[in-house]
Amino acid sequence: GREEGAAVAMVPVALLLLLLWRPVLGAPGQGEGTWSRFSRLPYPQDQLFLHDTFPDGFLWGVGSAAYQTEGGWRQGGKGASVWDTFAHRPATPSGAAPPGPSGGDVASDSYNNLFRDAEALRRLGVSHYRFSLSWARLLPNGTAPINPAGLEHYRRLLERLRELSIQPVVTLYHWDLPQGLQDAFGGWASPVLPQLFSDYAELCFQHFGGLVRYWLTMDNPYVVAWHGYSTGRLPPGVQGGPRLGYRVAHHLLQAHAKVWHLYNDRFRPTQKGKVSIALSSHWIKPQRMTEKNIKECQKSLDFVLGWFAKPIFIDGDYPESMRSNLSSLLPEFSEVEKKYIKGTADFFALSFGATLSFQLLDSHMKFQQLESISLRQLLYWISSEYNNPQIFIVENSWFVSGSTKRDDAKYIYYLKKFIMETLKAIRYDGVNVFGYTVWSLLDGFEWHRGYSIRRGLFYVDFQSHDKKLMPKSSVLFYQKLIEKNGFPPLPENQPAEGIFPCGFAWGIVDNYIQVDTTPTQFLDSNVYVWDVHQTKKLIKVDGVFASRRKRHCVDFAAIRLQISLLQEMHVTHFHFSLKWSLILPLGNLSLVNHTLVHYYQCFASELLRANITPVVALWQPMAENQELPVSLAKYGAWENPETIQAFVQYAKFCFTSLGGHVKFWITMNEPPVKNLTYTAGHNLLKAHAKAWHLYDKEFRRSQKGKISIALQADWVEPACPFSRNDQEVADRILEFDIGWLAEPIFGSGDYPQVMRAWLHRRNSVDLYNFHLPYFSEDEKKLIQGSFDFFALSHYTTTLVGWEKEDALKYDHYLEVQMINDITWLHSPSRAAVVPWGLRKLLKWVKSKYGDVPIYVMANGIDDDQNMVHDKLRVYYIQNYINEALKAYILDNVNLQGYFVYSFNDKTAPKYGLYSYVANQYEPKPSMKHYREIIDNNGFPGPETAELLCPEEIASCPECHFFRTRKSLLAFISFIFVAFIVTIFFITYYSKRVERRYK
Repeated sequence: GREEGAAVAMVPVALLLLLLWRPVLGAPGQGEGTWSRFSRLPYPQDQLFLHDTFPDGFLWGVGSAAYQTEGGWRQGGKGASVWDTFAHRPATPSGAAPPGPSGGDVASDSYNNLFRDAEALRRLGVSHYRFSLSWARLLPNGTAPINPAGLEHYRRLLERLRELSIQPVVTLYHWDLPQGLQDAFGGWASPVLPQLFSDYAELCFQHFGGLVRYWLTMDNPYVVAWHGYSTGRLPPGVQGGPRLGYRVAHHLLQAHAKVWHLYNDRFRPTQKGKVSIALSSHWIKPQRMTEKNIKECQKSLDFVLGWFAKPIFIDGDYPESMRSNLSSLLPEFSEVEKKYIKGTADFFALSFGATLSFQLLDSHMKFQQLESISLRQLLYWISSEYNNPQIFIVENSWFVSGSTKRDDAKYIYYLKKFIMETLKAIRYDGVNVFGYTVWSLLDGFEWHRGYSIRRGLFYVDFQSHDKKLMPKSSVLFYQKLIEKNGFPPLPENQPAEGIFPCGFAWGIVDNYIQVDTTPTQFLDSNVYVWDVHQTKKLIKVDGVFASRRKRHCVDFAAIRLQISLLQEMHVTHFHFSLKWSLILPLGNLSLVNHTLVHYYQCFASELLRANITPVVALWQPMAENQELPVSLAKYGAWENPETIQAFVQYAKFCFTSLGGHVKFWITMNEPPVKNLTYTAGHNLLKAHAKAWHLYDKEFRRSQKGKISIALQADWVEPACPFSRNDQEVADRILEFDIGWLAEPIFGSGDYPQVMRAWLHRRNSVDLYNFHLPYFSEDEKKLIQGSFDFFALSHYTTTLVGWEKEDALKYDHYLEVQMINDITWLHSPSRAAVVPWGLRKLLKWVKSKYGDVPIYVMANGIDDDQNMVHDKLRVYYIQNYINEALKAYILDNVNLQGYFVYSFNDKTAPKYGLYSYVANQYEPKPSMKHYREIIDNNGFPGPETAELLCPEEIASCPECHFFRTRKSLLAFISFIFVAFIVTIFFITYYSKRVERRYK
């Protein structure tokens, strides 16, 4: 335990030592090793959240593009751009409509709200702001004359940024080519465009260069070339096919190189800035890890990112895979042009996210592989492929629905994922990233998707006149991240050292034990003869019987095996459920399965012999008939009030039959609140309370046991931690999921007020008819306090919000949106691994219901029969128990036990600590790890005081005879020893006498 605790604390350091090596100076194709490298990284350590900070001086910023946010399309002498024309065209005969009636005519109206945007930047605390200049605003026709109003607008913006100490990152061309150039020359299809672009760039360098340190010549040339001139999906909408697309890309590369050389030769000496090009890319992963598929993935990146990156960063020419596959379609550079283009970037400007990925990537360029959004692997690939350049992420984020207003949880968790991957690329992989840019500062026109999605940190109401900016939750997230320069380690993230109290229950769960009541040969009263001559088999002799002996527990071989496995685990408690439907098949005492009852009696007594305490649930719902007797399931199950009395009668039978061996009872294990009607829940609570009072009055004094109910209790966390609305939703779900059954028993005796108020509102407003029954005063007294401890099952944590984002994960009845934090570890079944959720839950139970004794009755994770994934269970057990320890030590939660789910894969496939293959049980590494924690009673450290616990005596009824007759046993032992000694001396002296006479 001590070593494991240290191991958890040292995960970042260990990974750093293991993974931190800079990719060697690369050559084209070296990035191909990326996929195999990332498939070999240690699991799950490599996927854990990294609590660390970015290098000092790291640049944090936001971005926007002129056409997306400026508006003012006819103001201040601006000329039309190809996007203005595209957005204003009528619907095509094929039904393909342009992106909206107004496009970017007004958009976020940044042209008229310069100081509004600057204030938003100041509030964020960013170090840089990426924006683009509108070519058509500065040169309305694309060439002279200059528009003075345009010059003044951008100068005012740059001056304001200087006042705020915010570094501008300026894009010369972000897709909005002046329509005049398209009309006069055919746009980028013309070889004259590179020179015209250079003339425009010279104007910008002359007027703004003294205020700008970082320049980007153009954004995402792949989209401009392929979808602007090949497919025609985007402006100027030319459907020229692949040949024209490749020719346009040729011109774009020439234009970029021309501008870089212009700056390098004429402006760099005085302005001391840097120039690059914003290249966009997707990420791709192989369908299967084969050499062929990996080569196809490499080709995919060559055809999108390498198309432009290789000429600029390596050798001035296109990737070999493109040249060999496209032959005459791909233009050729002369040797002079290659030298001219090579090295024309001062850093690698990367755009990654929702613009290209899963949207504008041509399906043919995936080469039948799978698109993915792993920024970390892309950064590593770039570093390997292009000689470890300095990388500036100039656009990155995801999106939310156009209807989402303030609490953009989905957007936050994608940002968190991307920024975390960037941090790992720096710290683990040695990638040289020096800046990060969130896209975008504010909501705007999202190209081909119009206003159907939002990507801004600030909300814009596009229907309003003044276009005020309202900060979303993502603003607070990004603000705090910038302040802290990443995700610094926090005390609550560190593993705790310490041990649990004496008598702590260390348990394991098996929903239903393996029942095998097949009688052994010793119980067979028939007489057999062995036919040794012919059949070689036993032949029963008719009419002849031997005397029948009494049944013994040792007759059940299945019990011995299960007990031995439990002993191997070193657990102190074993939790399982009885099968009501099999014990009383008719639902009453008219028919009792005495053989099964005897099996349960034997199992419990054998557990006690092994010093393992049985923890027995009377009822646990399962799929078929909810594990109720058929007669009860058939007539309404828990909807029928008669089930209450049937349960009480069944409970009394179990207490009578098994109470001598069982001192730890659960009335109902994990009632299914998600599938329970309010009437059924009402009856279930009354049945539990009556069973509890029955035990309390008739059995407790003689059997000296304890009894309660076990509730499923997964934690619910507000998706936006800064949102009051999300907190209200989380509180509501906790009351519906846990409080519904817990509050009547552990609290007030009635249902939570939150439930009643919510249902009243829903029924009155939306005409629902969900009736939450009322308890009489006598029933409240009956139910309130019907517990000896609080038992809960906890598996995972869920994020919830109030903003509707994904219809498939939205609960209209409770008005709750389920959200996924994609930085969390997930099991093969997609269960989130969130250890701190258990601590929060335990604190919540204490705050709601006082210092009640608490048992975590089930806690576990699934695997996929793969030992790699059992490593996830090792991590899960280690860290969930450590969070439980924090609740006990730091929060003073009265935690008295912890049980892992589950015992073995035979009864709970994929959840067991023992695998079950070919009729054999094999311990998984997670079982041995759990045993080590049990042996240490937690996670003792160097400072942990030793806990001296008195030896506990097993409550074994058969052992009572010996414990109460210790004096008699001592006397018998003395007589026996004296007898042996006497015999020894008699023998010894007899032999001596015989020798003397001889």
